[in-house]
Amino acid sequence: MTQAKRFPYVVSACLAGLACRYDGGSNACHAVVALVRAGLAVPACPETLGELPVPREPCEQRDGRVVSRDGIDRTEAFLRGSRKALGVAIAHGCRAAILKSRSPSCGCGRIYDGTFSRTLISGMGTWARLLQEAGLELYTEENLPPLE
Repeated sequence: MTQAKRFPYVVSACLAGLACRYDGGSNACHAVVALVRAGLAVPACPETLGELPVPREPCEQRDGRVVSRDGIDRTEAFLRGSRKALGVAIAHGCRAAILKSRSPSCGCGRIYDGTFSRTLISGMGTWARLLQEAGLELYTEENLPPLE
Protein backbone atom coordinates (compact mmCIF):
# COMPACT_ATOMS: atom_id res chain seq x y z
CA MET A 1 0.00 0.00 0.00
CA THR A 2 1.38 3.41 -0.93
CA GLN A 3 1.39 6.19 1.60
CA ALA A 4 -0.62 9.33 0.74
CA LYS A 5 1.46 12.39 -0.07
CA ARG A 6 1.89 14.72 2.89
CA PHE A 7 1.43 18.45 2.38
CA PRO A 8 2.85 21.06 4.72
CA TYR A 9 -0.13 23.37 4.04
CA VAL A 10 -3.85 23.30 3.48
CA VAL A 11 -4.92 26.57 1.83
CA SER A 12 -8.14 28.42 1.15
CA ALA A 13 -9.06 27.39 -2.38
CA CYS A 14 -9.82 30.98 -3.39
CA LEU A 15 -6.21 31.93 -2.53
CA ALA A 16 -5.06 29.11 -4.82
CA GLY A 17 -6.92 30.81 -7.67
CA LEU A 18 -10.06 28.66 -7.69
CA ALA A 19 -13.25 30.57 -8.46
CA CYS A 20 -15.18 29.69 -5.30
CA ARG A 21 -15.74 33.10 -3.70
CA TYR A 22 -19.29 34.17 -2.94
CA ASP A 23 -19.25 36.35 -6.08
CA GLY A 24 -17.84 33.62 -8.31
CA GLY A 25 -14.31 35.03 -8.32
CA SER A 26 -11.08 34.12 -6.58
CA ASN A 27 -8.54 35.85 -4.33
CA ALA A 28 -5.50 34.38 -6.05
CA CYS A 29 -2.34 34.94 -4.01
CA HIS A 30 0.86 34.40 -6.01
CA ALA A 31 2.68 32.71 -3.10
CA VAL A 32 -0.21 30.32 -2.43
CA VAL A 33 -0.64 29.46 -6.11
CA ALA A 34 3.10 28.70 -6.25
CA LEU A 35 2.86 26.39 -3.20
CA VAL A 36 0.02 24.42 -4.80
CA ARG A 37 1.88 24.16 -8.12
CA ALA A 38 5.00 22.95 -6.28
CA GLY A 39 2.99 20.23 -4.55
CA LEU A 40 3.46 21.77 -1.11
CA ALA A 41 -0.17 22.73 -0.47
CA VAL A 42 -3.62 21.30 -0.99
CA PRO A 43 -6.57 23.68 -1.55
CA ALA A 44 -9.97 23.33 0.12
CA CYS A 45 -13.07 25.52 0.28
CA PRO A 46 -15.28 24.88 3.30
CA GLU A 47 -18.11 26.88 1.76
CA THR A 48 -18.37 24.82 -1.43
CA LEU A 49 -17.71 21.63 0.58
CA GLY A 50 -20.73 22.70 2.62
CA GLU A 51 -22.68 22.63 -0.66
CA LEU A 52 -23.18 26.37 -0.89
CA PRO A 53 -23.52 27.53 -4.51
CA VAL A 54 -21.14 29.73 -6.47
CA PRO A 55 -22.10 32.53 -6.70
CA ARG A 56 -24.02 33.02 -3.44
CA GLU A 57 -25.08 35.80 -1.12
CA PRO A 58 -22.18 37.03 1.02
CA CYS A 59 -22.21 35.76 4.61
CA GLU A 60 -20.87 37.07 7.91
CA GLN A 61 -20.87 35.81 11.48
CA ARG A 62 -23.36 37.34 13.89
CA ASP A 63 -24.10 36.19 17.44
CA GLY A 64 -22.41 32.82 16.92
CA ARG A 65 -24.26 32.11 13.67
CA VAL A 66 -23.32 32.55 10.00
CA VAL A 67 -25.96 34.59 8.21
CA SER A 68 -26.24 35.67 4.58
CA ARG A 69 -26.88 39.27 3.64
CA ASP A 70 -30.48 38.32 2.80
CA GLY A 71 -30.97 37.03 6.38
CA ILE A 72 -30.78 33.26 5.82
CA ASP A 73 -28.97 31.29 8.54
CA ARG A 74 -26.18 29.35 6.79
CA THR A 75 -24.48 28.08 9.96
CA GLU A 76 -25.09 24.38 9.31
CA ALA A 77 -23.68 24.55 5.77
CA PHE A 78 -20.59 26.39 7.04
CA LEU A 79 -20.05 23.88 9.85
CA ARG A 80 -20.60 20.87 7.55
CA GLY A 81 -18.13 22.26 5.00
CA SER A 82 -15.62 23.21 7.69
CA ARG A 83 -15.65 19.65 9.04
CA LYS A 84 -15.11 18.28 5.51
CA ALA A 85 -12.28 20.77 4.86
CA LEU A 86 -10.67 19.79 8.18
CA GLY A 87 -10.84 16.20 6.93
CA VAL A 88 -8.93 17.22 3.80
CA ALA A 89 -6.18 18.77 5.93
CA ILE A 90 -5.94 15.71 8.19
CA ALA A 91 -6.03 13.24 5.29
CA HIS A 92 -3.11 15.04 3.64
CA GLY A 93 -1.05 15.36 6.82
CA CYS A 94 -1.06 19.16 6.76
CA ARG A 95 0.73 20.92 9.57
CA ALA A 96 -0.29 24.51 8.80
CA ALA A 97 -2.94 26.49 6.94
CA ILE A 98 -2.92 29.65 4.85
CA LEU A 99 -6.43 31.06 5.01
CA LYS A 100 -8.38 33.96 3.51
CA SER A 101 -8.41 36.76 6.03
CA ARG A 102 -11.70 38.17 7.35
CA SER A 103 -13.79 35.31 5.89
CA PRO A 104 -16.65 33.84 7.97
CA SER A 105 -15.12 30.40 7.37
CA CYS A 106 -11.40 31.13 7.05
CA GLY A 107 -10.79 34.35 8.98
CA CYS A 108 -8.10 34.19 11.67
CA GLY A 109 -8.25 36.75 14.47
CA ARG A 110 -10.41 39.30 12.61
CA ILE A 111 -13.73 38.70 10.86
CA TYR A 112 -16.59 40.90 9.67
CA ASP A 113 -19.14 41.69 12.39
CA GLY A 114 -22.36 40.55 10.69
CA THR A 115 -23.66 44.01 9.78
CA PHE A 116 -22.32 43.87 6.19
CA SER A 117 -20.73 47.28 6.78
CA ARG A 118 -17.12 46.00 6.42
CA THR A 119 -16.63 46.45 10.19
CA LEU A 120 -14.04 44.07 11.63
CA ILE A 121 -14.15 42.44 15.06
CA SER A 122 -12.02 39.87 16.86
CA GLY A 123 -13.06 36.37 15.91
CA MET A 124 -12.38 33.15 14.05
CA GLY A 125 -13.99 31.64 11.01
CA THR A 126 -15.69 28.27 11.35
CA TRP A 127 -12.93 26.36 9.54
CA ALA A 128 -10.11 28.38 11.10
CA ARG A 129 -11.40 27.45 14.56
CA LEU A 130 -11.47 23.72 13.74
CA LEU A 131 -7.97 23.86 12.24
CA GLN A 132 -6.63 25.67 15.30
CA GLU A 133 -8.28 23.13 17.63
CA ALA A 134 -6.63 20.35 15.58
CA GLY A 135 -3.24 21.95 16.24
CA LEU A 136 -2.42 23.44 12.82
CA GLU A 137 -0.50 26.70 12.63
CA LEU A 138 -2.65 29.40 11.03
CA TYR A 139 -1.58 32.08 8.59
CA THR A 140 -3.39 34.36 6.16
CA GLU A 141 -2.44 35.88 2.83
CA GLU A 142 -1.70 39.05 4.84
CA ASN A 143 0.59 37.18 7.26
CA LEU A 144 2.36 34.46 5.25
CA PRO A 145 4.74 32.00 6.89
CA PRO A 146 8.40 32.10 5.84
CA LEU A 147 8.28 30.42 2.42
CA GLU A 148 11.75 29.30 1.40
